[in-house]
Amino acid sequence: MSEYSTAVKTAQNYYNSSDADTFYSRLWGGEDIHIGLYKSDDEPVLKASRRTVARMAELVADKLGRDTRVLDIGGGYGGSACYVAEHYGAHVVSLNLSEVQNERGRRQIDERGLEDKVTIVDGNFEDIPYEADSFEVVWSQDAILHSGNRRRVLDEVVRVLKPGGVFVFTDPMSADDVSPDALQPVLDRIQLETMGSPGFYREQLTRRGLTERTFEDHTEQVPRHYDRIHRELDAHRRELNGHISERYVSNMKKGLQHWVEAGSAGRLAWGIMVFEN
Repeated sequence: MSEYSTAVKTAQNYYNSSDADTFYSRLWGGEDIHIGLYKSDDEPVLKASRRTVARMAELVADKLGRDTRVLDIGGGYGGSACYVAEHYGAHVVSLNLSEVQNERGRRQIDERGLEDKVTIVDGNFEDIPYEADSFEVVWSQDAILHSGNRRRVLDEVVRVLKPGGVFVFTDPMSADDVSPDALQPVLDRIQLETMGSPGFYREQLTRRGLTERTFEDHTEQVPRHYDRIHRELDAHRRELNGHISERYVSNMKKGLQHWVEAGSAGRLAWGIMVFEN
């Protein structure tokens, strides 16, 4: 296994922690730990999060089938991988850096009888352990922001993507032309110096020979989602007592509020981006 970069190692340590595992598995959609597509402010997190997965799959459905190989980079608990395997019959690899998340994900795969369709691999999207031209679809949800070298991640995505394949992803981003200073509270929370932006991904991916299919802009979901998580944390705080440290809860509440404020102020961007090789 290659040496992880500082940013990736920071993310790995965070997601491997007992506090983070309890929080994300219980409150942040269970097996889907990404931003949801909400139809109402009070919709369950799991339902909205699963809608994101379903919509992403719809946008690349022409590439999904029983002979398709899909790579999910930063796959979390493997929820998206399981969805794609169950609904489209594809073979899916979930590459994820948290061994704790991966253990939980493998148990879920076994319980659902998907071990022939879904494989969870301990690894790092800055050094994808597969040969060139290995996958028809590369998929990622709200993970690339954790890299300190996003250009390297995109190099790896393009390398393993087959000709004619598609890259479908979401990522919490800075709005175009917003300075890092304006996002400092959010950046401090995720322990990074910068975020990507729609313009960054367009420029970098087209430079690597990919063609944009669509950017389905759902930026309005950012403050909605983080506010929903904040309210879930308040609602379940008593039952989490003894399972999550008070320090973690306090820091999380502050962090969630920073995301809500930045999203409401128009400093962030988020949506589903699809590029074709």
